[in-house]
Amino acid sequence: MARGPRPEYRRAMITKNLLAASGTGLLVVSSFLAVLTGCAPSAPSTTTTTQVTTPAAPAPSPTVVAEDDYDYYPGNEVYYSRTRHDYMYRDGNSWVRRPQPRGISAEVLFALPSVRMDFHDSPERHHDAVVRSYPRDWKRPDNKNDDRKRN
Repeated sequence: MARGPRPEYRRAMITKNLLAASGTGLLVVSSFLAVLTGCAPSAPSTTTTTQVTTPAAPAPSPTVVAEDDYDYYPGNEVYYSRTRHDYMYRDGNSWVRRPQPRGISAEVLFALPSVRMDFHDSPERHHDAVVRSYPRDWKRPDNKNDDRKRN
């Protein structure tokens, strides 16, 4: 009866074939991955690199902040901003800023007695004191309107 190769010989051949196959497979797989990731060796570059500089940002222009100057019209409890050319007054419980006074034309309002305020922030911060100093029925003591400049 014929016997096959001895078991030791058979194991040695299987191991030899696996190593040969895995070496080739490893080479194919690593080459494939190198091509996919762009890590394949390339020819040396002959181009020269130049340094690109970013231009400096321009210096910021100075900010001009104009202070608000207000005229107060006690009969209507309206403030006119000579800087912004608008009106500020209470509307219910809120303060509003509008291009026109409420319930009266600007021409009629400008003919009424007014007082130039000496604060430069929001009228709502000073209104309680202003109303005490200049009630709704306030009139100029000299019976003249006033000498304010219209801007």
